[in-house]
Amino acid sequence: MTSIQPLITDLLAGNPSALAPLAAEPDRQKLLQDCAPAFQKFTLDRHLPAACWDTLWQIWLPLAQALLEARSQTPNPLTVGFLGGQGTGKTTLTQVLALIFASQDLRTASFSLDDLYLTYAQRQALSDRRLIWRGPPGTHDIGLGLRTLRALKAKLPQVEIPWFDKSLHGGQGDPGPSKTTGPVDFVLFEGWFVGARPLSPVAFESPLPEPIVTAADRAFARAMNLRLHDYLPLWELLDRLVVLHVPDYSLSKTWRKQAEHELINQGKTGMDDEQIDRFVEYFWKALHPQLFIEPLVREPHWTDWVLEIGPDHQPKRLYQP
Repeated sequence: MTSIQPLITDLLAGNPSALAPLAAEPDRQKLLQDCAPAFQKFTLDRHLPAACWDTLWQIWLPLAQALLEARSQTPNPLTVGFLGGQGTGKTTLTQVLALIFASQDLRTASFSLDDLYLTYAQRQALSDRRLIWRGPPGTHDIGLGLRTLRALKAKLPQVEIPWFDKSLHGGQGDPGPSKTTGPVDFVLFEGWFVGARPLSPVAFESPLPEPIVTAADRAFARAMNLRLHDYLPLWELLDRLVVLHVPDYSLSKTWRKQAEHELINQGKTGMDDEQIDRFVEYFWKALHPQLFIEPLVREPHWTDWVLEIGPDHQPKRLYQP
């Protein structure tokens, strides 16, 4: 793959001829030139490594080009879903795409499945006491998501974008002030199971991957699978789906432990390793990656692009199933 890092200094200095070696990709070259100043600020603000310029060229810009082409074929905003677990870079990806679209004078609205959580009071009143943490199916206000996506698709003059404040109620969280937007060209909607499809009940009759080992675990997995049906109307509003795929899903434990250790080293509150194991395994019991993500990686009917993520959290490959 071509590395563009040696070309960037000259490009940012105002020398577009620095991109001459990329002449075989004129459209992507033009997009790079347009977004380079804003992307440079983005990398500095977030202390990103220089290698992210190669990620921009090899992965983020090609994905943006595909989405721009899809947007050009519809009069409505293009609604794109992004499925990925913690540490896969969903937020960074959607921020970079919004930055690229802005360089083309196109507007973006972004929000997360997390922003659709039920209120603190509603979650306390849930009848299913197995939902001990927010996150699994059954802890979201699906109606709020439907109203928001439909309003954005309708290009209403003003749309309220929900936002969930995870700091409230001692970390239990509650909806915070919404953000207002006008008509947009792209809607980017991300979350850890956005686009996940419910399985046939027979899938739960054969042996299941760990940590779904007990009868109670299997009953919980079945219940969460059934609740996924409630989310299908949301997924039907997606025009495209991007899956951020980690082939070794066990890395989510490693990444969570690294993040919590950093918090503790900074003198902040964090979970110990045993608590992290229980936390991550709770979500695996709800919607196990092997059961719910692997089929999407192989299914072109539901998934438009797969972005493979490496052990270092970095995007490695973009492909279509």
